[in-house]
Amino acid sequence: MPFVQNQDVSIYFEDTGEGMPLVLGHSFLCSGKMWREQVPALANHYRVVNVDFRGHGRSGEVKQPFTLYDAVSDVVAVLDECGIEKAIWCGLSVGGMVAMRAAITRPERVAGLILLDTDAGAEHPFRKLKYHLMGMGARALGIKPFLSPISRLMFGASTRRQKRALVSEWKDEFATVHVPSILRSLEGLMQRDSVLARLPEISVPSLVVVGEEDQSLPPAASRQIHERLPNSTFAEIPGAGHLSTLEQPEAVNRAILDFLETSF
Repeated sequence: MPFVQNQDVSIYFEDTGEGMPLVLGHSFLCSGKMWREQVPALANHYRVVNVDFRGHGRSGEVKQPFTLYDAVSDVVAVLDECGIEKAIWCGLSVGGMVAMRAAITRPERVAGLILLDTDAGAEHPFRKLKYHLMGMGARALGIKPFLSPISRLMFGASTRRQKRALVSEWKDEFATVHVPSILRSLEGLMQRDSVLARLPEISVPSLVVVGEEDQSLPPAASRQIHERLPNSTFAEIPGAGHLSTLEQPEAVNRAILDFLETSF
């Protein structure tokens, strides 16, 4: 299986298809499986590199504090391993946060951005407190007691009503995470800096996508990104919450492919 070592952490990735490279970055608590409905559609026309962030999926455990900029370094190490100089960075939630920071700090490696259900600001103090308390509970009790509130953050109301099997499947996925790694990842997420003021520096073609029912990072956060990126388009996905790629895959795929066809 394909792995690369970076900062003493083993990073897992999958490399599929041919053509212009796209690198995928997933949400917190997820893995590259989150893109299962996108990879086949994209790999028909593009080279798709699907990365598991450290502490998630098949990548190595997180044993030391780290930042989103370390995650940028992990993805760059994967691209180096694949012999890819420049890629379109496509990320949802944390994946989008990593992609924006790559465009700011490693612009020579970024050909374009696809940002889904994400945020360019720092974490709100109230949410820091909320997640800190949840983290303390998960450390003491494990993650299972928190699966219901997590699912409400991850999936929109429409999905929770109409696609219960999907929600149940991913609650099972969330239950398998390595709690110490997830808590260190959560700390890095909560301590992130704001990059809002630097978004106008990013000139590459960009697509900003958000589920209209996203309660975790509501549409206002995505609109704020779109307003500050000088070369961006915006799409809101009806009937989708935070994990829009799983909830409304056809609409997300259409938005991504339309953007790629018209911009590259």
